[in-house]
Amino acid sequence: MEEKKNIKSSGYYRNKKIRDRMVEFLGGTTLSTSSAVYITRCDIPASDQYEKRPPVDLDFYLNNGLDICRSLWDRDSLIIDLDIEYVNYDFPAEAYLDPIRTFSLQHPVHNAVEEILLQYNIIALNLLSGRGHHFTWRIKKKSQAFDLLKNIGRVSQDLLNYYKSNRGPEGEEVDVSLGKAFSGIALVMEYVAHLIKRKAGPLSKLPLELAAVEVTPQERGREMISIDITEYGDPLTTRMIRLPFSVYLKPWYKYGILNESTRGNMPFIFMIPRNNLEINHAIRIMRDEKKAASLAITSAVRIPDQSDFMSALIAEYQQSDLADFHTRFYSLEHHHPETWPNTYDRLSMKDLPPCIQYILMHPNDLLQKPGGIRLVVRSLLALDWHPRHIAGLIRSKYERDYGWGHHWYTYDASLRADFYVRVFAGQIEVGLDNLNDFNCTSTKGMHYCFDNNQSCTLDTLRANLLKRKKS
Repeated sequence: MEEKKNIKSSGYYRNKKIRDRMVEFLGGTTLSTSSAVYITRCDIPASDQYEKRPPVDLDFYLNNGLDICRSLWDRDSLIIDLDIEYVNYDFPAEAYLDPIRTFSLQHPVHNAVEEILLQYNIIALNLLSGRGHHFTWRIKKKSQAFDLLKNIGRVSQDLLNYYKSNRGPEGEEVDVSLGKAFSGIALVMEYVAHLIKRKAGPLSKLPLELAAVEVTPQERGREMISIDITEYGDPLTTRMIRLPFSVYLKPWYKYGILNESTRGNMPFIFMIPRNNLEINHAIRIMRDEKKAASLAITSAVRIPDQSDFMSALIAEYQQSDLADFHTRFYSLEHHHPETWPNTYDRLSMKDLPPCIQYILMHPNDLLQKPGGIRLVVRSLLALDWHPRHIAGLIRSKYERDYGWGHHWYTYDASLRADFYVRVFAGQIEVGLDNLNDFNCTSTKGMHYCFDNNQSCTLDTLRANLLKRKKS
């Protein structure tokens, strides 16, 4: 990032109200009483490593003008974050160059989120980031809702072992009950995402998906709206959310988003609370450091406790078709790694079209992309695979040497595979995925066709899957 874009020289981070609001969001009245387990930089350059520090080190980040995140991992509560964002695979700078259009396109989704949460009397803190909305609230550990989530959560022994070896900056460990509750809220938030997609999907001008999935070209390239629940596909220790009033440096840090002239001319962007502001007015505030600092004087950003209102939502999830699917999904286990040569490795590639063969033979990075995973899930479901074994197959690719580096030491391969397969298969199971884009024309538009001879078709697989849905 160019030095002239460094927030250190502006004096913004020296504003006491900015610091006060950050302390508030960290869950304490002082840094020493914060309930957040750690803070760190957000969206750092790929060459750097995340360094987790205790909240008392906040001034280090302020003094260095950094983009600051807090852990979802909290000592007192289960923190819930629902992320709605605009994604454009062909023009990644679009959200930053035309923010009014970007947020206007999200209006049906934003309204759906608020209407659905209001049905359960849940009031979330709505934060605006560079590409969309965060809705954040918390559940106290000592609450009925937390106990309900703990009871429906599914945590493997491998994940419990992961939590024991991946501790916080002061030696903290994710205990079994918190690990289970985080797993439980993942299931419930998947259900919430279904509700949002059903309500907002028909009103959205862009494709609406439960992750940043490549789509066919729209008005301005492969653009879509993501109901991003993917944080629930990784261990709790790894996931974080940007602090309100932090500078938002993603477009400068992430290679390829901004060209050189834009990098120097774009104003700072700040994470701010929505506070019922008209959206265009809010956009102007989040791009003006003086206005953002003024907003910090009057805006409370403590994460609201909604423990008393979550039980009804959890109960509704438990009675849903999605919960029934989750029960069937977890009724089987992955094949043990020792058996993979005689199980997952025996998959007959001749039964698969070239696009699926290519993805499975080049999992890094095609099986890190939600679009690649979805294509594999749809195809293998059409061949009557159980979804848990599709996850096992993908896990077997993650845990083989395909040049992953340290990636799967930071994240959990089994959890990630289960999450994405569950999310994509679940939408098919309950009728939320109509498979309209499961065809060769759409696959080419998404950039997932790797057959130069164009000699294949997905029609048979799609017909099989539609027949399976009806039965």
